[in-house]
Amino acid sequence: MTLLKLEEQLQQTGDFLSITRQHEWSLPDSFEFTVTHQASGKQSKVSVIDTGIISFEPLDGETSKDIVLSCGVHGNETAPIEICAELVRQLIKGELLLAERVLFLFGNPAAMNISQRFVEENMNRLFSGAHSDGGLINKERIRAKALEQAIVDFYGLDKLDNESLAESETGERYRCHYDLHTAIRGAKYDKFAVYPFRHGKPWKKEQLSFMHACGVNTILLSHSPTTTFSYFSSNNFGADAFTVELGKVKPFGENNMTEFEKVKSTLTRLISGQDLALAPYNEADFNIFEIDQTINKETEDFVLNFADDVENFTDYPIGYVLATDGDIEHKVRTQGEAIIFPNANVAMGQRALLTVKPTSID
Repeated sequence: MTLLKLEEQLQQTGDFLSITRQHEWSLPDSFEFTVTHQASGKQSKVSVIDTGIISFEPLDGETSKDIVLSCGVHGNETAPIEICAELVRQLIKGELLLAERVLFLFGNPAAMNISQRFVEENMNRLFSGAHSDGGLINKERIRAKALEQAIVDFYGLDKLDNESLAESETGERYRCHYDLHTAIRGAKYDKFAVYPFRHGKPWKKEQLSFMHACGVNTILLSHSPTTTFSYFSSNNFGADAFTVELGKVKPFGENNMTEFEKVKSTLTRLISGQDLALAPYNEADFNIFEIDQTINKETEDFVLNFADDVENFTDYPIGYVLATDGDIEHKVRTQGEAIIFPNANVAMGQRALLTVKPTSID
């Protein structure tokens, strides 16, 4: 399909997801066009940067926020993909007012097309430069690097450095990045968010209130650097960032989208500049956890000592053997310690299980 036909198709349908899935790894070229909001007559610029990478910028009025919404970093996590695809459609068709700059990233189209978490390598372990450790040896590594560059370009920076972080902290432009996922298995708390490590800076209660408005009241505080997408934006740009888990993996078309009304409506209000009307932070409204153990798979004999259908946030008594890895036993060490993100089928050396324990924030 020619570039002109791609542009015509997108303007007619607003269906960016279909175009993205038709072109798994790249588009013939980038292109731009202008859309008009039906009710207000205000215009915005649409920039199709590459497959799965599209930004919107108001042409009428000042903006103060640079918002990044990513999804599909794992291809079988479909509910967030469908949420973002609908927001993109509404913006292209002029149904949703745009008040702030927004970048949408549909991470791994090739994995979407095979209904798998990834094709060759887990993309959410490839950010903060991890894509180049050992070389750009597969297309997912190349894609992770391109997604990073899309954020660098969107935030208007020439490179990743401490100066860019300092600019964000002084409030020149507000930056946020919500990386939307679903979990492999069910959870005691079906919607939860991982708050990336902040290197000594305080956890922001207003951001927790934003998560609560999205219907997410379970928060996992990370206490170390990672190679996840949300940590990349938080650490390099001072963006308010979260990895947001919205229920359980389901095939395209099988999600009950009414379960995501709060997150969709809150993101809509953020994009359109409406008052978010956030409730004041109240610790009683939340389940707050922190990471206790990070358990990596070191041998081919790694085995989890619980069933595949055990839910995230299930806790076990002190001394319970959660996993064995050759001669090593990984045991519960703390009262109330619970499992999260168990997956024995990861590559050697990667995380196979986290454990978390209840905590609070100051």
